[in-house]
Amino acid sequence: MENALVERFRADLRRVWPEIGEGGKFGVAVSGGPDSVALLLLAHAALPGRVIAATVDHGLRPEAVGEARMVARLCADLKVPHETVEVTVEPGNLQDRAREARYEALCGAFGRRGAEVFATAHHAEDQAETVLMRLNRGSGLSGLAGIRARRIVFGENPLGEYLVVRPLLHWRRTELAQIVADAGIDPVRDPSNDDTRFDRVQMRQALAETPWLDPQAIARSAAYLQDAEEAVDDAVLDASHRYVFWEGEVAFVHWGHARLIQTELVGRVLSDLGAEVPRSAVAQMVEQLKTDGHATLGGVMAKRAWHQKDPLTQVDAWRFEREPPRKT
Repeated sequence: MENALVERFRADLRRVWPEIGEGGKFGVAVSGGPDSVALLLLAHAALPGRVIAATVDHGLRPEAVGEARMVARLCADLKVPHETVEVTVEPGNLQDRAREARYEALCGAFGRRGAEVFATAHHAEDQAETVLMRLNRGSGLSGLAGIRARRIVFGENPLGEYLVVRPLLHWRRTELAQIVADAGIDPVRDPSNDDTRFDRVQMRQALAETPWLDPQAIARSAAYLQDAEEAVDDAVLDASHRYVFWEGEVAFVHWGHARLIQTELVGRVLSDLGAEVPRSAVAQMVEQLKTDGHATLGGVMAKRAWHQKDPLTQVDAWRFEREPPRKT
């Protein structure tokens, strides 16, 4: 493999994992597709002797068994330790359930072998598809920030927290495919990637048919939005200390701030009161409180009320509390 590619990957990996030089094992999730195989080859070249790999068989396609064996043979040729993990996908939204099962399985596979950080092969097109899908749904800042370059996930067996990194978010799909082709490897072709029943596949096709859209530029914008989200989180944390007051199971939120900060404050209060609702619904609740002075969402009642901040000061606020049990 060209040294320039390896050095580029190492630099991208260092940005999402500054502790790269501290040693330790590095996990790579490998499905057998061209993207994940390219990730495996790059990681093996950049971190010789430190890479371990895992493949998740969701039990959804009979071909998955053979695909996992192909990955196992490739890893054996590279002298990379490999494990195949079989999971059961619970009923419900297929893609969401499969994703949950996959990350839990990866945490277990890597955690049992002493790796606290692992990578997935999400690339620029994946990021562009995600951002455009969420833009089409009217998502807020958190949604438009797209796929995070790094995030913490929790595993149960063994119990612990793991760092997931995505060092390929600024690499193109064609670049990764070329790396695999140059290595003389025939990767797996998952037919679900062409199944137009899935929203992501529809967006992928639309993106491919719109050549003036630059996936790498969209990925850069997502990275800027992730930085903005961190700044907003800091502002919300500061505002929550200054403008949210709890009296037992009742919260008073002093209002009149920027819409984004206000929505995040209300969202946190609702979550603390046990309401798990989308941010779009929280934003609608905030608007209703501003116009009507009262609203209910997720089993939580809110209304405009005076809050006695101190013996000499009353502040115009919103009062939040759980709905009382319904009489039957």
